[in-house]
Amino acid sequence: MPRCMRHGAGLAPMIVATLAVTGCAGWGGGPGGGGGANSINVLMVNNPQMIDLQKLTATNFTKDTGISVNFTVLPENDVRDKISQEFSSQAGQYDVASLSNFEVPIYARSGWVAPLDSHVAADPSFDQADILKPMTTSLSGQDGKLYGEPFYGESSFLMYRKDVLANAGITMPATPTWPQVADIAAKVDGTRPGMHGICLRGQPGWGQVIAPMTTVVNTFGGTWFTKDWQAQVNGEGFRKATDFYVGLVRAHGESGAPQAGFTECLNDLEQGNVAMWYDATSAAGSLEAADSPVKGKIGYVAAPVVQTPHSGWLYTWAWAIQQASTKKDNAWKFISWASSKQYENLVGSQVGWSRVPAGKRASTYSNPEYLKQASAFAQPTLHAISSADPLNPGVQPRPALGIQFVDIPEFPDLGTQVSQEISSAIAGRTSVDDALNRGQKLADDVAAFYRSGKASG
Repeated sequence: MPRCMRHGAGLAPMIVATLAVTGCAGWGGGPGGGGGANSINVLMVNNPQMIDLQKLTATNFTKDTGISVNFTVLPENDVRDKISQEFSSQAGQYDVASLSNFEVPIYARSGWVAPLDSHVAADPSFDQADILKPMTTSLSGQDGKLYGEPFYGESSFLMYRKDVLANAGITMPATPTWPQVADIAAKVDGTRPGMHGICLRGQPGWGQVIAPMTTVVNTFGGTWFTKDWQAQVNGEGFRKATDFYVGLVRAHGESGAPQAGFTECLNDLEQGNVAMWYDATSAAGSLEAADSPVKGKIGYVAAPVVQTPHSGWLYTWAWAIQQASTKKDNAWKFISWASSKQYENLVGSQVGWSRVPAGKRASTYSNPEYLKQASAFAQPTLHAISSADPLNPGVQPRPALGIQFVDIPEFPDLGTQVSQEISSAIAGRTSVDDALNRGQKLADDVAAFYRSGKASG
């Protein structure tokens, strides 16, 4: 999951409205430049790694291929809105866009993105086998074809203060269970002035509290929906997981938990306000940065489990080609460069190894230059991503892809509404039972639509 995964069937206007949960913002101009047979237009999110790519393209990719790239770079909310409108209309203005593993399978079902299999087959130097298998799975369609290539990816794991646990005489298991984590949180809570046991997201949002909590639901035996589209939000497994999550964060979690998301928890761990944090593997880069006050003090272990062998989530920003593009060959050349081993080495040598868009290739984690920068968290990150199973994240069959989300267009709205109930329970304004009973009604409305057979794809 990104630091905050914000927004994500039938008629195109319905899909646009569903994926664009917030209001539309100003987008600026078009794709910054003209067309031409030897140019492509790329629409992408303004994350730091993408900005690095934009800066490196002309003097490397364009110089080598003669293909000029016109970038439109927007904040995450805005780019999701614009991509959904562009691709649902098949306007063809943009050849390539940055999509996550939430959108790619949905867009594939709608016929909005082009399959990449023939391009991969004709380009063995790209080395598709080096792409981590869960990434390939999460970017494939129901037809088994590949529709996206990852630019960078992440899973989730447990981060903890090694010195705090050692002083308390506690050894962190390599694969902890959630009850073990709760026990450790209770023991270290208050052992240092102002330090709480653990940080867990409580901020409303389908990509805030719902992301980590859904992984807890999975491993406690719950699910949002059964394979035949029966809503399970107030089912036994979902209820046990939510009781546990809300209880843990209320008893031993961070101050201001109902408003805490990725950024707040990152700050809490860096500033010594919490002893543990369960969240995205991407956080480790900040924790181990040269100016981090906790550099070298953090341990990293697998996402806690109960009934499943693994429970880490899976998220990637990836590249996809619009089906309406008339420049698919040139679009692939750009994607194959941007997601290549060679590009990672280019970033490492010219920008710095801490800025490498990692989390997608096995070879990254045997690169000695990268490991010099990321030795503390590289192997736990690789293990977390490699172990993630978007097809079978829980104990029962699922009706759609997804670990920390359900890969249907309705989930952003459903997840956000349920998240508000969960956040209220964390704040003590409602009970878990009441929160989940209200969530069940919302989920059953979605499930009924799919049971009716009206859903496309």
